[in-house]
Order: sequence, then C-alpha cells, then structure tokens
Amino acid sequence: MGFPRPRKSIDPDKRGDFDAAISAAVAFLARRDFASGELRDRLGEKGFDPDVAAATVAQLIEERALDDGRFADNYVAYHTERGQGPIRIAADLRLRGLPPGLIEVALAAGPDWRVRARTARARRFGPEVPESWPEKSRQARFLQYRGFSSDHIRAALGPDFILDD
Repeated sequence: MGFPRPRKSIDPDKRGDFDAAISAAVAFLARRDFASGELRDRLGEKGFDPDVAAATVAQLIEERALDDGRFADNYVAYHTERGQGPIRIAADLRLRGLPPGLIEVALAAGPDWRVRARTARARRFGPEVPESWPEKSRQARFLQYRGFSSDHIRAALGPDFILDD
C-alpha cells in the first residue's frame, strides 16, 4: 500500500494568473471529466484565487470543454454498469455540486431501473429468485445499499415482497 502523494500547490505569484488556472484545469480535465463545481473546488485546493477559479470554469463552460449535462449523463451510464441504482447515483451527483434538475434529467434518460435492479441481483446472487424470507431480506438490503428504491427491489424479488421505506 502506497502513500498518497501530496498535492503540489502553485507558486503564490501565480495565484491570480488566469492562464495558469486554465492550464491546471485542462490538465485536470485531461485525466477525467469533472463537474463544474468539482473543478472549481480542485482549482481552489491547488491554490488559485476563488475568483480566478470561477472565471476559469466559466471560460471552459463557454468553450464547451466543461459540460455538467455531459458529466451527469456519463456518470449515470458508468455507475449504472457498475450495478448502482438511481438513489445512490443521485446522492453522488448532489455531492459533486450538480443542480437537482440536471440530475433528474440524467436519471430519466438512464436505463430501466427495474431491469437494472434485476440484473444487479442476478449478478450477485444467481438467476433464481429466493423463496425464503430471510434470503429475500438479505437480497433486498443489498439492492437498497446499491441505491435502488422499494419499487425496483419489488420488481427484482417478486411482487409478494413488501419493503418498508
């Protein structure tokens, strides 16, 4: 197990340098996609002035190098394939600073969540739906942890299963 590398902060003279902030932001975006609020926070952690970080993010949004809608769509697609449900994905996107309307649009454009709940259950526990109540409860807790709603869990475990919200 390695130790995390300390983050390098910028030279104090470049704290207000817009061009240095653009370069740092592009370097961040070259590694992975970011939400605008997340990138603004990263630039602030790096040592840039908050006004410069905000102007940098605004410039990148104007140039379409940064797009929260695209980020949300990609995030939903990736985490759906990992077996996560809409409740957990929405919570993660809220933590990343995305507006609720954008999160709802991305989730609505996502897959059929009932099918994804069945797939996640089958991938973990096999294709047969459990008969015993203790096993149904165990699988329901798994799906609930993954971020599926009670409707999705009922669709995955059968209509006779009742889950308290």
